[in-house]
Amino acid sequence: MAEAGTLLGPGDPAPFTLIGADAPSPFLLIADHAGQAVPAALERLGLAQADLDRHIGWDIGIAGVTRQLAALLDATAVLQTYSRLVIDCNRPLEAPGSIAAVSDGTDIAANVAAGETQRAQRVAEIFHPYHSAITTQLDVRAARGQPTILLALHSFTPVYGGIVRPWHAGVLYQRDNRLAMALKPLLEAEGLTVGDNQPYAVSDQTDYAIPVHGEARGLPHLELEIRQDLITDETGQMAWAQRLAKLLRPLVPGFTQH
Repeated sequence: MAEAGTLLGPGDPAPFTLIGADAPSPFLLIADHAGQAVPAALERLGLAQADLDRHIGWDIGIAGVTRQLAALLDATAVLQTYSRLVIDCNRPLEAPGSIAAVSDGTDIAANVAAGETQRAQRVAEIFHPYHSAITTQLDVRAARGQPTILLALHSFTPVYGGIVRPWHAGVLYQRDNRLAMALKPLLEAEGLTVGDNQPYAVSDQTDYAIPVHGEARGLPHLELEIRQDLITDETGQMAWAQRLAKLLRPLVPGFTQH
């Protein structure tokens, strides 16, 4: 795999998709693991397509949920295009999982072999453009006095390491749990089992989006995880988008009035 020049070629997609840049909703939706594309120059990282289709390659179903929810809320959304195995856009660049050598038992030999030049290309051409797009949206909204509630949308595999995960969804946070604790009982009232910082928890060491775009700006925020078997198809994605739109709308006044 050549490391000279640029990583992304003319046939490769843009590193992010922006939906509804001028949408009036206070909600800004981001999906760090929405896509599973791999730059052509990386030759699918040496993996079978079946591996890229697994949960290690992307957050299955979350792109559809994000798009549907953005439409229902009339909200802006920023979706990452490339597989988390190329570079994980929700990991600090110094984190071991930023460009993973192994993921859920699958060796990513191309990542082990990647030199500093190629790693820098992945950062410059995929990671930074995606997060710069989020930063730009936040700056523009602040300049026009538009309140922002940041929602980072993710999905998780039902079974990991041989352990069945019982949660239908999880609300994740670190320093500010206000939105998580407001939404959690509403989801539970729908008859759902909801993890409190489960199956993951936000931290400065393992997460990028919430600490940088939410906490650092003092914005109300939430990282929401949905179990992948519930949103594998369009029917499930729409059902979750409708549920979230219904539950999130009444929370707006409490998080946008000062």
